[in-house]
Amino acid sequence: MKLYHYCLSGHAHRAALFLSVAALPHELIEIDLAAGAHRQPEFLALNIFGEVPVLDDDGIIIADSLAILVYAARKIGPSHWLPNDPVVEAKIQRWLSVAAGKIAYGVCAARLITVFDAPFDADEVIERAHATLAAMEQTLEDQRWIAGTNEPSIADIALYSYVERAPEGNVSLYGYPRIRGWLRQIEGLPGFLPFQRTRAGLEA
Repeated sequence: MKLYHYCLSGHAHRAALFLSVAALPHELIEIDLAAGAHRQPEFLALNIFGEVPVLDDDGIIIADSLAILVYAARKIGPSHWLPNDPVVEAKIQRWLSVAAGKIAYGVCAARLITVFDAPFDADEVIERAHATLAAMEQTLEDQRWIAGTNEPSIADIALYSYVERAPEGNVSLYGYPRIRGWLRQIEGLPGFLPFQRTRAGLEA
């Protein structure tokens, strides 16, 4: 497997993190977004939207970080990452949707302001971020993993990167002890791959 990647992208990190903790052999190929490598014809042939990550599994091309998580989990076969049980799978899918929506427009957007100068309204996205974090904190009150599974699932991996780096977007995790404990659990998984830090926001 080849994973086209950018070290400061949380979307790319979640894909790389899962391939690592799932012990799936792969090669990281860094795409220089600052130099516009994602807009070149050869990369656009892999992903018409010009976004990382993209997975090349011996000619099978999977674009989008969450699609990569599902594909890689299905490659492994039924496991705690993505069980076949329809109820459990639906719970996991719910949190993948949170990663694609509420996380993307909350903690992710807040970080895009400080790290990449994105033109978002900081107050708006930070408020949205805290609303999502509060819901996660409540969810983790009586369960160890975000989808209520006994072991980690791809939902945990999907949410980790941007939540862990939320302080870079001026979103403090101080008031979320259960989330902080959940983050440490993920960091304790064999094969854990850290997300590159920047000196931005509360981390500056």
